[in-house]
Amino acid sequence: MLKKIVFMGTSVFAVKILKSLYQNGYPIVTVYTQAPKKSNRGMKVTKSPVHSISETLSLEVRTPVTLKNNQEEYEYLKNIDADMCLVIAYGQIIPESFLNLTKKGFINIHASLLPKYRGAAPIQRAIMNLEKKTGISIMKINSQLDEGPVCKSYEIDIDEKDSSDDLSEKLSDLAVEKILDDIDDILDDKAKFRDQDHSNATYAKKIDKKESSIDWNTPAKSVIAKINGLNGAHFIFQGARYKILKAELNNLSGKPGEIIGDSLEIACKEKSIKVMMIQREGKKPQKTPEFLLGSQIKKGLFLSNV
Repeated sequence: MLKKIVFMGTSVFAVKILKSLYQNGYPIVTVYTQAPKKSNRGMKVTKSPVHSISETLSLEVRTPVTLKNNQEEYEYLKNIDADMCLVIAYGQIIPESFLNLTKKGFINIHASLLPKYRGAAPIQRAIMNLEKKTGISIMKINSQLDEGPVCKSYEIDIDEKDSSDDLSEKLSDLAVEKILDDIDDILDDKAKFRDQDHSNATYAKKIDKKESSIDWNTPAKSVIAKINGLNGAHFIFQGARYKILKAELNNLSGKPGEIIGDSLEIACKEKSIKVMMIQREGKKPQKTPEFLLGSQIKKGLFLSNV
């Protein structure tokens, strides 16, 4: 009998995996993703990356605002009688009552080496914390956050220049490479799930917007890790917000927050950063030489921490 798979995902991280399943003939009976969102001005409705690719592939899409106390979706999934639900960066909590609605359970591809970095932002946190390695874990969802048993983990190195977008793409590619065999093993009851070592658990809490503020009283490598992990971090100059999108480590030194070079080198607690790409609030991103042509931010000035 043909197997039936439900797919739950929202972000770009899940798109390649969904495409790979489809292209390799896996029977995806329906796709769940976050509901379309209105833009800040309310003029345009934006569908999630998974929603868009699902429509391109002519897959059925469902977008409930929440699954909590949602009897309609509970009955729908129950009636499908699917073999597996694959959950990848969906962005919603799966109610415990749902977890027995498929024969092999709800399987999650989590973007960390569990039990490290359970939670909402494992990719960003790994970069910001200067980790050297990360990976993906194939786990069975239970009632607790990312605490379910794991059948496989796959490790990769983190390059010091990786942004969270870069690392997300690498991890997505890794999942595409590995997940098909793991799905087959789970469907054929060949996969062995092992409990996590909960004593070694760490958590990757959701990113708060306030975290994007640069503290020049931290080492330069930590400032760069924040820029890379958040795909940009900001400072305030004369009341305007400036977002550094890309920077490199530099050996010049000075007082924290001081601009110490003609190419926008900025001193930190230890060493300095050289800004490569920057964006003033309300403007387009610019490479540093272009930005400096019309900017008042010059060597000798100090930047504030806000």
